[in-house]
Amino acid sequence: IVSRIKVIGKMDIAERRLPQEGRVHVVAEGREIDLRVSSMPTLLGEKIVIRILDKKNLNISLDALGLGGHQVDAFRRMVSKPHGIVLVTGPTGSGKTTTLYSVLDLLASAEKNIVTIEDPVEYQLDGINQIQTLDAVGMTFSRALRSILRQDPDVIMVGEIRDQDTARVAIQAALTGHLVLSTLHTNNAPGAFIRLADMGIERFLLASAFNGVVAQRLARTICPNCRTSYFPSDEALVGAGWEGRDDAFSKGEGCGKCHDSGFRGRTGIYEVLEVTDAVRQCLHDAEDEDDIKRVAGEGGWRSLRDEGLRLVEEGVSTLEEVLRVTHVEAQGRTRAERRPAMAR
Repeated sequence: IVSRIKVIGKMDIAERRLPQEGRVHVVAEGREIDLRVSSMPTLLGEKIVIRILDKKNLNISLDALGLGGHQVDAFRRMVSKPHGIVLVTGPTGSGKTTTLYSVLDLLASAEKNIVTIEDPVEYQLDGINQIQTLDAVGMTFSRALRSILRQDPDVIMVGEIRDQDTARVAIQAALTGHLVLSTLHTNNAPGAFIRLADMGIERFLLASAFNGVVAQRLARTICPNCRTSYFPSDEALVGAGWEGRDDAFSKGEGCGKCHDSGFRGRTGIYEVLEVTDAVRQCLHDAEDEDDIKRVAGEGGWRSLRDEGLRLVEEGVSTLEEVLRVTHVEAQGRTRAERRPAMAR
């Protein structure tokens, strides 16, 4: 079975010592589906994982992502500007690419030259020029980005900012009249500025180039078929800052439709930090992440944890699930750890 999968995925069936990646395009019941194949050698043989990418199931409307009303408005303002940089941050598998695709779908028109640099291209989008990086021949994110700037683009999507070189070119593009969209791995939205500062990007460039940052997580949603009421543990209530609350919340008991998990489907938890004039000034003066959070909070910014707890109140997900997916964000970095990153 493994050999057959590797053949149709155009992988080397003789090579069993190294990890490999392949891609299969199939048509099932009139639906075009891409299969992303990954092989990994283990002690007892090769392990295969197949990721199913069904474009028909991809709802890339910005309004369908699950953003709150005020968040949608802020996000639209951020991406509607003719130039600047917008980052989407979060761990692997948190839906960052889907969020970027929703922005591209919003912006796509015959009048705009939109180019993406991806590793790999997950979905083919109509009316958009998509480029896949090839490190083996030197086609890196930074090199592709430099070349794209000579193609008169209006909007550029860079799959990920991985190093200082890519970060500098992306920011330079944003400062020279292009709208740049990209992703970064940080725990929260304010942390994106800290991460770029750690890469050596000067704070005046961050303040000048940025339109905003969106951080996100995916949380499992309660199965509607087996929804019931329950009282969370004292430990969970303390974790949420809800000590003393004695009201009931929702959870799934587990049934055949959710495979006894109590959950069915997922929803996004978002943290939208729009770079207003106050935040821009803060990026010039801030000592650390706490200062950015304070100024952004005064303008209505809400953290991932706060947005997740809103979903608990609305009965969308459980308290334990929200605490789990926002755990790292809540811990953050200590002030001593953050201070060097934002030093002038």
